[in-house]
Amino acid sequence: MIKKKAAPPLNIKLRKNDQVVVISGRDKGKKGRIIEVDRERGRVVVEGVMLVKRHTKPNAQRQIKGGIAEREASIHVSNVMALTSGGVPTRIGYKVEETPAGVQRSRIARKTGETLDKK
Repeated sequence: MIKKKAAPPLNIKLRKNDQVVVISGRDKGKKGRIIEVDRERGRVVVEGVMLVKRHTKPNAQRQIKGGIAEREASIHVSNVMALTSGGVPTRIGYKVEETPAGVQRSRIARKTGETLDKK
């Protein structure tokens, strides 16, 4: 029996707290902030996007009320696009600068050329 190798983690250029817009799927057009990035599975969790209902049992020890709770599910990274500060959807590139301290790499918006990293 041949074991299937796990796919290598994707090179995801998006980071936590980036503003993104959903470009496909049931929430197409919605904008939000990235809460979590899963590089192993190639997925991101975006605030207010892909809301699903979870049925929970009450648990007195953990102070959990029972009922139906709504929370965000993950969405594939190919279905979101980064937003610039002006709200323009763009791909992400890198700009490499040589400094006396060494090489510094910063993320830039391909469409506008502005820096996406906050300092």
